[in-house]
Amino acid sequence: MQARLIQVAAAEGLPIAERSRTYNSRRAQELGKWAEEMGKGDPYRHAVYRAFFVEGRNISLVEELTRIAEEIGLSAAEARSVLTAGSYGAAVDADWERAEELGITAVPTHVCDDKKLVGFTGYDAFVRLIGQ
Repeated sequence: MQARLIQVAAAEGLPIAERSRTYNSRRAQELGKWAEEMGKGDPYRHAVYRAFFVEGRNISLVEELTRIAEEIGLSAAEARSVLTAGSYGAAVDADWERAEELGITAVPTHVCDDKKLVGFTGYDAFVRLIGQ
């Protein structure tokens, strides 16, 4: 799986490094909801991708996530507060419930018109999913 991930990332020009660990992304998902509300959803997702897939940072740690928030111009103190309070836990739970309703069992999964694209795939697969 790791080899396939590296192969597809290289083909798409995405930076990626081999990793030996996987971390629980629940807190990162919760902070992502907050970042979206702050108008920084895309920069946050890019920063978390880089932190995890390129730099091998532990995105399950509050301190790591607050640093990521600060790197994209959000308040580290507010990020810490959001994470420790679990302010967006219900929103993430709702996302997980929706995924279950859609029969999603793997990450990443993309859905378009009741069709699914599962796994880390290249651009051509997205074109086939969404059509011309």
